[in-house]
Amino acid sequence: MQSKKQEDNQLLAAHFFRTEYGKMLAVVSRYVGIETAEDIVQETLLSAVEHWQHHGIPANPQAWLYLTAKNKSLNWLRKLKHEKDYRSQLPKQDLSSLEFDDQAILDEQLSVMLLCCAPAISEDTQIALMLKILCGFSIAELSAAFCTNSETINKRLVRGRKSLRKQGFNLNTEGIKNNLNALLKTIYLLFNEGYLPARKNQIIRKDLCLEAIRLTDIILANEKVTDKGQVQALMALMCFNCARFDARVGANNEFIEMENQDRNLWSQELIDKGLRHLDKVQHSGVISNYLILAAISANHCIASTYEKTNWEEILSLYDALLKLEDSTMVRLNKLVAYSKVNGPEKAILELMKLKDLSFGASHLYFSTLATLYQEVNDHANSIKNYKKAISLAPNARDKELLRKKMHVVVPVF
Repeated sequence: MQSKKQEDNQLLAAHFFRTEYGKMLAVVSRYVGIETAEDIVQETLLSAVEHWQHHGIPANPQAWLYLTAKNKSLNWLRKLKHEKDYRSQLPKQDLSSLEFDDQAILDEQLSVMLLCCAPAISEDTQIALMLKILCGFSIAELSAAFCTNSETINKRLVRGRKSLRKQGFNLNTEGIKNNLNALLKTIYLLFNEGYLPARKNQIIRKDLCLEAIRLTDIILANEKVTDKGQVQALMALMCFNCARFDARVGANNEFIEMENQDRNLWSQELIDKGLRHLDKVQHSGVISNYLILAAISANHCIASTYEKTNWEEILSLYDALLKLEDSTMVRLNKLVAYSKVNGPEKAILELMKLKDLSFGASHLYFSTLATLYQEVNDHANSIKNYKKAISLAPNARDKELLRKKMHVVVPVF
């Protein structure tokens, strides 16, 4: 049985390799293309594992990896010259100039991120490519993240790589400006896939959320990204949501709603980080969905108790968000805030007005209505709407949460 120290060392090693994988692949792919770069980087990491087991970890493991990756790239070029059609496969740039300096790493990682988010590539494939290329996820890890089999993931990656081969990207101010919104959307989709997985019965996938934050850090660190307002806002939003991770899941892996969470488990470090990013973007004057959502989340995070939440401010923020994004989720969340300010009776009347606006097919609509009826002690209508919500819920995780809430209304049900 492994000791705690051995387990911690293995986790540190896995994190180190995953981080360096993305850096090396981004730089090497500029010279030899994504697919060849993947082979070179995988061989580099394999060599590291074998060499370090016998000779110990070098004083500068990062430099060891970079030198090995460069040497393997040059070896690939030497072998290539023995093939008949090698000229058509020659790299566009001189491999001897390949260097892993900090700016090159930041630039190439950003270039690959922007390439992965091209409009021709589906959203699922965009996320899969970023996790594979920049985060070093294995096929098995991707299969788990997307709740599908390895064959489907492989096909998705093949299609994605095919699209990447057809594209090129010059990292300049105009190119970044034109593609940044698509990139941030993909990162937010990645974060949400971890924060509230749509495909699985899991409560959270913390690893996906942390990778989304790491990728956002890469964007913020690059000086070529001159307009960082939306990036700062997205980072603030993700920090606030991540801060509540340890309180969102109970001892039996059950989901715990915010009003019942132990706020002592919230990460003050992440809340403070989110507030710093939020402060920066608020002074920039940039208004975006991410900024408003971050401000809403900040209000939840700074409240000492659920009862002391500034619902008036949150309601005002949802009104502002509706002007940018008129969606089912925004309207329902606004009505929750509305009920806290104006009472559940008025909120029920407002919610009933939405049923004919394609809201009637959403389990969230009926669960919100059930909760409001529960608050006014109308148990019959509460149970009726909980049952409807359970029938429409997309996965076992959501169904179980709704059943537990319904049992609170009638424990003997």
